[in-house]
Amino acid sequence: MTGAAPRPGRAVQRSFSEPVVWVPFILVTFIWGSTWLVIKDQISVVPVGWAVAYRFIVATIGMFILAAVRGDGFRLGPGGWGMALLIGVTQFVVNFQFVYRAELYLTSGIVAVLFALILIPNSAMSWLFLKRRQTARFIVGSVIALSGVALLFAHEYRIAGAGSGLGGGVTIGIVLALTATMGASIANVAQDTDTAHAQPFIPLLAWSMLIGAAINVGLALVIYGAPAWDPRWEYGAGILYLGVVGSVMTFPLYFGIIRMIGAGKAAYIGVSVPVIAMLLSTLFEGYVWSGLAIGGAVLAMAGLIIALRGKRAPPPPAPLPE
Repeated sequence: MTGAAPRPGRAVQRSFSEPVVWVPFILVTFIWGSTWLVIKDQISVVPVGWAVAYRFIVATIGMFILAAVRGDGFRLGPGGWGMALLIGVTQFVVNFQFVYRAELYLTSGIVAVLFALILIPNSAMSWLFLKRRQTARFIVGSVIALSGVALLFAHEYRIAGAGSGLGGGVTIGIVLALTATMGASIANVAQDTDTAHAQPFIPLLAWSMLIGAAINVGLALVIYGAPAWDPRWEYGAGILYLGVVGSVMTFPLYFGIIRMIGAGKAAYIGVSVPVIAMLLSTLFEGYVWSGLAIGGAVLAMAGLIIALRGKRAPPPPAPLPE
């Protein structure tokens, strides 16, 4: 998944139709679609800061073990420490600190839908900083998908209801969720840069997670004091699920997808996640679909299909014989 560092402005090397792209795309979508239910339980008793810290303590240990098992070593190349710091702060601190807090004010469905808006900053920053121009097909598909996201948001906001106790906290929750989205988007685009491509992939993630975990623990100590723990076995199992399955398994796959098809197209995982979350909620929580939800899900998936159906870029030229 690492490969050679791409040249500036180089075309995307993979097509979504290739199994090496769509298989991890679907796997990450289904796993992250399930994490919203677990996150809600994680913050029901334990302070948010410690819930985030526990997740990334587990994830950091798992990622270093993965690097060792793969024989990747732990060294980073030139510019690697700066990249690890940037990803650690934006992805594993800002993103998760704010998204967990957003769930204190909003339903997990609304937060998941708001996070789908990552498609916008991912595409905009990829174009602005990396000169990744999007095709007309991608733009049309994105407009359709975002229309679906708007319907999903309207549905989730409606079922939250005025009597849900959200009150004025809705605005706070939206700001928190959008801040989390921007943090994740910066990390996404950073992973698509030449500097990131030049780094050993898993070690970069391991050090990024370690930096993020250290900051999260420090924030939890300053804000909440001594660690708190929920003695239920479900809580411990949730920490392991989020840390190992929801982080160690998925982030290498997700950032690998970014490197193969670009941050803009990879953001469609965020568009798909709310639909999966609603499907899982139907199975486990008795979620009832409305016309708005059905229409939003159909538009989101239709936009995804339109945007990601593109011709494969031509392969890079073969090196000249020496």
